[in-house]
Amino acid sequence: MDAKDYYVLLSMVNGLGPLRLAKLINVFGCPQAVWLASERELQAVPGITRPVVADLLAKRNRLDPDKEIQRLKRAGIKTVFVDDSAYPPRLKQIFDPPKALYVRGNIEVLQSPMFSVVGARKATYYGLTVAERIAFELAEAGLCVVSGMARGIDTAAHKGALRAVKPTVAVLGCGVDVVYPPENKKIMAEIIEKGAVISEFPPGTSPAAGNFPQRNRLISGLSAGVLVVEAAEKSGSLITADFALEQGRDVFAVPGQVTNKLNKGAHWLIKQGARLTEEAADILDELGYELDLNKCRDEDPTEDLTQKEKKVYNIISDDPVCSEVIIDKTGLKSSEVLSILLLMEMKGLVVQLPGQRYVRCLSN
Repeated sequence: MDAKDYYVLLSMVNGLGPLRLAKLINVFGCPQAVWLASERELQAVPGITRPVVADLLAKRNRLDPDKEIQRLKRAGIKTVFVDDSAYPPRLKQIFDPPKALYVRGNIEVLQSPMFSVVGARKATYYGLTVAERIAFELAEAGLCVVSGMARGIDTAAHKGALRAVKPTVAVLGCGVDVVYPPENKKIMAEIIEKGAVISEFPPGTSPAAGNFPQRNRLISGLSAGVLVVEAAEKSGSLITADFALEQGRDVFAVPGQVTNKLNKGAHWLIKQGARLTEEAADILDELGYELDLNKCRDEDPTEDLTQKEKKVYNIISDDPVCSEVIIDKTGLKSSEVLSILLLMEMKGLVVQLPGQRYVRCLSN
């Protein structure tokens, strides 16, 4: 075994985070010596608790080091160590970078310039629309979009980058072999194919609540900046923003309706000095990137529509509008309007929301 492979074994010890591990390596000299240290030697190190020592000894007695490394390789899981050239350069700069990262996908993506997009899990259609469009344009400009693959804004951000046919990085609060949330199985496969899924937690780790704040520091640490789209006053997105500020990263926030509690966190960030963001250009200007937004826009979706279909489509926007309003404003028969709306749904131009309300599709 390579000496650095002992980082992998030590990452499997419950309660042994980057700071405690750094303390042990400072005392014993290398990860192999930590793994082989006696119970008395381990307990003599200040700050290393009895449960941590007990779990390390239990893992050492139970695990076969060579088999564990081979198991990861068979599963297609790579490990990148903090002193490897493949390790993300910005992540090395934070206070407590993980000694080892688990990766599924393309390791080379970790050298790309990155930018994070995070936000509410229970996001509105407005938030999802903004997140996907901005992520799409950031990806087109050459930034690798980073997020946490959670429901809502995170998923929308990854979808935006994938729609641009660009790599994206998902940072998990569980093992890279665990699909969470379960409904993201397909998008996780796409991310692995085009980018990378990474975690500091060993394979098989469940998505425990306490893992996510630790995960959030990596999301910000990887990136030049963080965009928050819809966040309540107390949310994981604000934790990510706090980490970003501590790490010297730029923070951006998208404004929203003042009556919606989901926007309280983003508005608070803007009041504290975060850059108010309406489009990707606000971020790109700040970071010194250039982008011809006209090249990013999709072709005119109304090009092949009839006059009646265009009439219906032009009434629909990013704000939900009910079918009765569409019928009233177009002056067309209700049967005609409903037939046109169904056709547009099939073409992927509009999306029907509950209550027979319609909005334009995210990609248009």
